[in-house]
Amino acid sequence: MRIIFMGTPQFAVASLEILLKNNYNVVAVVTTPDKPSGRGQKLTASPVKQFAIENNITVLQPEKLNEETFIETIKEINPDLQIVVAFRKLPKVLWQLPPVGTFNLHASLLPDYRGAAPMNWAIINGETETGLTTFFLNENIDEGKILLTKHISIDEEWSLGELHDEMMVKGAELVIKTVKAIENQKVTPVDQHSIILNDRVINKAPKIFKDDCRINWNNKAKDVVNLIRGLSPVPTAFTELISSLDSIEFYLKIYKASYELTDHSFEVGKLFTDNKTYIKITTADGYVNLIDIQLAGKKRMNVTDFLRGFTLKDKFQVMKLGFSKNKSLKITTK
Repeated sequence: MRIIFMGTPQFAVASLEILLKNNYNVVAVVTTPDKPSGRGQKLTASPVKQFAIENNITVLQPEKLNEETFIETIKEINPDLQIVVAFRKLPKVLWQLPPVGTFNLHASLLPDYRGAAPMNWAIINGETETGLTTFFLNENIDEGKILLTKHISIDEEWSLGELHDEMMVKGAELVIKTVKAIENQKVTPVDQHSIILNDRVINKAPKIFKDDCRINWNNKAKDVVNLIRGLSPVPTAFTELISSLDSIEFYLKIYKASYELTDHSFEVGKLFTDNKTYIKITTADGYVNLIDIQLAGKKRMNVTDFLRGFTLKDKFQVMKLGFSKNKSLKITTK
């Protein structure tokens, strides 16, 4: 089969690579235009483009996927199958072109966690299992007929980074398995609506925005830690600290934390530290212990190293930990 592969980030590279290793005929790659990055704002190619160039594959980078010249180019290439991994929404005129179809790899067990951030939300919601799904595209986002699935266990210590790496490898394996099944006509697409029971609640996975990353210390300790896990290493959960001495606000990213459940009589959001080895913050049902953090303008470090150069007791009499854009709680350090 003549295959066109569409993808952008490193997550997609593993799937493209496994297609080449299995000697499939990838005739072109479609990815996003080069974007400025870094301090010098130098134009940088996507990981998929870089890999494609290294392997002498034609690269297409349309600004808009419904451009007439781009669609005509795809028609001239004449693909039998298109594969989409971590890319943009395709217009109907594009996904319906190949006679075999266009399938997508999605990082959840559909129909659960349809949307832009399935891995994030699975961890944030405290799931212990997620998975991968390949499905044929249709008019509705992530609602096409299912081809194959793969279940993935989520270790309770995993952050988004660990889950991403596991899903990247297993996802590539599912892509090649799907291509072989299609090639050998050994797969029967399943309508998603046929597996949704009337009383079943479908979890969603919308795009993550900045305010989703703001920690709400009113939540339970485990829920706060799950939020931190689900946003680490990017975009990263955060909170705010404000000095009562000079009203300077400090933006604090939290990459890793643990929780302890215990009864206490303290107000929610109270910060405790010995200014040597630990920082912990109260929730309604216990404490969240900070492990890896980053103050704005500084590098990421563990709490012990952080406290060597930043003394909370001396600098902060009262601190604020953000709940939402217009709500905060002042607390006293000890």
